Amino acid sequence: MEETYIKMQNTPSVSVVIPVKNEALKINACLDGILSQSVSVNEIIVIDSGSTDGTIEIVKNYQQVILIEIPGSEFNHGETRNLGVRKATGEFVLLTVGDARPYNEYWIEELLRGFTDDEVAGVCGRQVVPHETDKNPVEWYNAVSEPVLNRYQFKTAHLFEQLPPEQKKNICGWDDVNAMYRRKNLLALPFQKTSYSEDAIWAREAIIAGYALVYNYKSKVFHYHVEDADFTFKRSFTAMYFRYRQFKFLYSKPFLTIKSKLRILKTLFKHLGVDYRAVLHWYKYNINTHKAYARSYDVFMASLNKGETYLDKEHERLCGKPPVPMKKY
Repeated sequence: MEETYIKMQNTPSVSVVIPVKNEALKINACLDGILSQSVSVNEIIVIDSGSTDGTIEIVKNYQQVILIEIPGSEFNHGETRNLGVRKATGEFVLLTVGDARPYNEYWIEELLRGFTDDEVAGVCGRQVVPHETDKNPVEWYNAVSEPVLNRYQFKTAHLFEQLPPEQKKNICGWDDVNAMYRRKNLLALPFQKTSYSEDAIWAREAIIAGYALVYNYKSKVFHYHVEDADFTFKRSFTAMYFRYRQFKFLYSKPFLTIKSKLRILKTLFKHLGVDYRAVLHWYKYNINTHKAYARSYDVFMASLNKGETYLDKEHERLCGKPPVPMKKY
């Protein structure tokens, strides 16, 4: 169904904050997409943490960009974003990354539409994978239904904490690749210093503090990483770790059946036709990705079975230091 957009009246001021490192191949598409939006932005704040591939030189060509350079050793998913928020001047702050690009010119407009009332502290969109042959065709974006706004707010922290782990995890499935905040709320409740998951940690704290969060999946960005087995293993392990630590949520054991393998092949032939070399490449990629995820799950569960203290140490050994302890409410 074709979407109809009506020009927003009295558009509020928006600042964009983008942490980057070595994004020379994709930063142009990111910045050009932002500057082509139906809603103009006040400024784009790019925080570079030690690029050596020409990213800094590219960014300097954009008059609308404020460039902040920090040593790579000082980068932190939470604190680096806090730095950008403090430098911003807009009423709203949009966070994304240098290798993402808008799905269309209404990306920012749709995020703003999610601020339906003064109690909404943030609005989150979604990531999608473009139909490009250097991206995994199994993950290409296909719209299933018309997205609707989903708003979450709880009168007391206790009501939220009573929910099942999976529901809490879903409510706080925040994503700083595509999220907008009221700057005043983000200054009052900044990101934690953490090696990962600053967005979901913030979402949980915002819900606990009584703010409303909105998801608007009409707001989309293209974003994708090709992963090797080591990256998939570490990403999966740290995601399991943080979801468990925040919500006591445990993922289910993954299985790759003959039926699911055939489903992968069917999808690949549908998108790639009779390009057998490409089909074989992406089939192996999907199988190896699954194996890495399954191995990560096994290591995670074996670590957890030895106790949470052991799990913390294993996460630090495999993926880096864990975050500061979660606040108790």
